[in-house]
Amino acid sequence: MWCSESECRCKILSMKIAIVKLSALGDIVHAMVVLQFIKKHNSEIEVDWVVEECYKGLVEFNPHISKIHVVNIKKAKKNKSLFLLYKELRRIRQFGPYDIVVDMQSLTKSAIISCLIPSRLSVGFDKSSARESLASIFYNKTFKYGYSENVIERNLAIISFALGLNANVQEINHKHPFLYVNQKYSDKNISQNKKNIILIPGSSDKSKCYPISSLARLTTLIDANFLVIWGNSQEKVMAEQIKIQSPTINICKKLSIESLISLISQVELVIGPDTGPTHMAWALNIASITIFGPTPGYRNTYETKINKIIESESRVNPFKINKNDMSISEIKVKNIVSIANKLIEKI
Repeated sequence: MWCSESECRCKILSMKIAIVKLSALGDIVHAMVVLQFIKKHNSEIEVDWVVEECYKGLVEFNPHISKIHVVNIKKAKKNKSLFLLYKELRRIRQFGPYDIVVDMQSLTKSAIISCLIPSRLSVGFDKSSARESLASIFYNKTFKYGYSENVIERNLAIISFALGLNANVQEINHKHPFLYVNQKYSDKNISQNKKNIILIPGSSDKSKCYPISSLARLTTLIDANFLVIWGNSQEKVMAEQIKIQSPTINICKKLSIESLISLISQVELVIGPDTGPTHMAWALNIASITIFGPTPGYRNTYETKINKIIESESRVNPFKINKNDMSISEIKVKNIVSIANKLIEKI
């Protein structure tokens, strides 16, 4: 039996979709920006999100997400347990059903998850555009958009393609802050008299980290209150090394994702490498300086009037980090200080 035009329109408006973006911190942030544009162009679309358990706090309080599906693929991999993996994949088949599942991760594991979730249509990047080309064989429909292109623009483009939206990349420049918390985090080290700057020493690889001595020197050249954040024991040691050289800085305690969101929202500037917390500043419309060495600044962030990048002179491959590329250390402290002072003056 054919549906009437009004009935079909109702079905389109009440579309239910699932977005698969499992990890990591910065990558999920870059994907979450699409939520506000989905709702802007079609407020009737219901959006659920599939994410690794350790990153649930990043999406937990977003009002544009109806339901969060947590997966534990990392846990199964860490434990080298085929039984845990089987149980997890079997549980994933109980998600949904959905009209459309969009894989924004473009990895083989995320593509398999997208394929397992009951839906009418699964969408992902095509062979030439995916991070792992094998992923493309698991989708019903694929989308071509160069992998080396800006990741935030890629995310908006595939969502617009999958859902038939007329979203334009220019809208990204007018985004609203899109990270949320249930409770404000209070830190006694936040200054009421000086500008507050968060400093991030750590990243996923040492080649992406700005030298400790340079970070310490930077804190002595900017008139501000510095708070140094860390996420693991190695990064804590890095924070302590900065404090040895610059005793006036404040080292934060280890923060949950929710507390980190709240803290970033309360400061004037964030300075750090190509890593999750730096990208969170962009998401919150907080001023930031992202320092790039072996990764591409043109691709991995979105520069605005208050979100700036500074890059080394090395040529980078967006498909693979050269872990022997330590060119980030060649970036002059004075150049970062100059950008920071200009940003602070505007606030």
